[in-house]
Amino acid sequence: MKAMNFIKTLLVIVTVFIANATISAAKLNNNLIYNAEEIDGVKVAETVYKMDNNLLTKYMKYNYKYNENNQMTENLSQKWNAENNCWVNDLKICYTYDSKSITTEYYKWNSKKGEFILIPDMTVTMDK
Repeated sequence: MKAMNFIKTLLVIVTVFIANATISAAKLNNNLIYNAEEIDGVKVAETVYKMDNNLLTKYMKYNYKYNENNQMTENLSQKWNAENNCWVNDLKICYTYDSKSITTEYYKWNSKKGEFILIPDMTVTMDK
């Protein structure tokens, strides 16, 4: 009998925890609005807006490039700079494909040099 009450109590606690986590996750993403741009059914860009006091403000922008096999070769992310009223480079991810593997390289924007700098520690090669 005590074991059955313990199991019931545990199930209630787990259910409440999952419900709370789900509601919290929904609230975190609730203020972001996504606007995707497609060409011939392929997403080439996506702009993310942030809802702030019923106003949409620019937040992030992603630009995508693909090879002839419609495999993504580049994902460029930019942040909105409200002071200068422009998009500022942030991160570029490059994908290289061969017959056996996919290599992913991460580049961080260096505003002083005005170029993307490879982050070697984040380069990953995975077998297909």
